[in-house]
Amino acid sequence: MRPHATTAAIEARRRQTTQKIEQVEKAIGQLRRERGRLTVRAVAQRAGVSVTFLYENTDARKLVNNAVDAGRTRQIRVAQAEHEQIEASWRERALNAEAELGRTQKEVFTQRQRIGELMGKFRDFEQMVPGESVQTLNSENITLKRRVQQLTREHQSLQERLEGARSNLRFADKRIADLEAQILELQRTLGTSRTLT
Repeated sequence: MRPHATTAAIEARRRQTTQKIEQVEKAIGQLRRERGRLTVRAVAQRAGVSVTFLYENTDARKLVNNAVDAGRTRQIRVAQAEHEQIEASWRERALNAEAELGRTQKEVFTQRQRIGELMGKFRDFEQMVPGESVQTLNSENITLKRRVQQLTREHQSLQERLEGARSNLRFADKRIADLEAQILELQRTLGTSRTLT
């Protein structure tokens, strides 16, 4: 082969390699914008180059490794954000349910005390006043008993909601543990891919 032909072939190969690297950069940019999964195979397919080229060409391999590492880091951040959001949401619900339950318990206690006081007064009046006043006190007593029953039902309902919130919190804790395991797996995979390069 003549020297001129060899130089032309080398130059053509260099242009072809440069073009492929530009295609790889473009493919990585597209996958990032589309939030596609950045893997060696996905980049090769999108860029229209072989996986072998991505491994053998130093510049292409560096571009792909950096993109894959950045993608995994983003996945880890997204998983951590999801984990924190789930945990905060269920904790807030459990705290709200416990606060509401405490308020209801105080209200029930106050109403029971009030009923006790009125029952004492009722007995006193029963001995001192005519029948009409007794009837008024009886009707007030019935009203208060209904209110206590209503508060008791609300208390039971809130107790059930609290149990539900606690159950959901246990589920969220399990989900969080799963997400943490995924994060660890992603970090381990990320570490492995760095050692390969």
